[in-house]
Amino acid sequence: MPEPLTLLYQDSHLLGVHKPAGLLTHRTALDAHADDDLVTRLRAQTGAPVWPAHRLDKGTSGVLLLARDAGTARLLGDRFADASQGAARHIDKRYLALVRGWPADTGETAQPLARDPELASAGQAHLPACTRWRVLQRLLLPLSTDPRHEHTRLALVEVQPLTGRRHQIRRHFKALAHPLIGDATHGKGPLNRALAAHIGHHRLWLHALQLSLPHPITGTALVLWAEPGAEWSSWLGGSGLISGHRPARPASPARCPHAPGNGHGRSPA
Repeated sequence: MPEPLTLLYQDSHLLGVHKPAGLLTHRTALDAHADDDLVTRLRAQTGAPVWPAHRLDKGTSGVLLLARDAGTARLLGDRFADASQGAARHIDKRYLALVRGWPADTGETAQPLARDPELASAGQAHLPACTRWRVLQRLLLPLSTDPRHEHTRLALVEVQPLTGRRHQIRRHFKALAHPLIGDATHGKGPLNRALAAHIGHHRLWLHALQLSLPHPITGTALVLWAEPGAEWSSWLGGSGLISGHRPARPASPARCPHAPGNGHGRSPA
């Protein structure tokens, strides 16, 4: 019997849940052999139906918001669809990510992304996508995965996706030559394996830290926070930059171009 999911928030309309890494948000043909998912678990745990307002990739942990009735699900669906296109400024998402190399202290990328990351990008529509980041900590590990270098550079970054394309954070950091550690699709396999052995923990190092939005029914401000797992602070030496960390107030909106079409349900992670 799996452990009960940690509830971050609940009322008669909404549930906020801490999704564990390695668990699907819901069943999908992309992982047809998986026999476990968050929606099924949560329905069993609460004894009632739930509707996810957005998705997190299987390897990503952290804040996930769900509706408890169909009407609220429709309202949230519209809002998250707008946010996916960069049109809604009232939904703010923050992530923690561990990346290869040392990016600039702060930055923003607006590289368009192919609609479907599972297919070759040539010939596909490319949609506007915007991602901001700031470096929280730079790391130099006594680990070599390249004979030209004695050490491995990593950075812990706070990421703010301003649109919601599928795998947006992972694809944008790959394009920046700073792929996420543990990313089997967009990352570097030899580095991922070497670091998993060095750290003693294998996962995609991406965590949905905070979700801020107005309540879809009452309009009151909601801020949902999911503390990163112990694996984050333990191997980073207990720096204090993660445990108890709260992101700065939302940055002013970037000038992201608006894309036609519905991006609802896509995960920026």
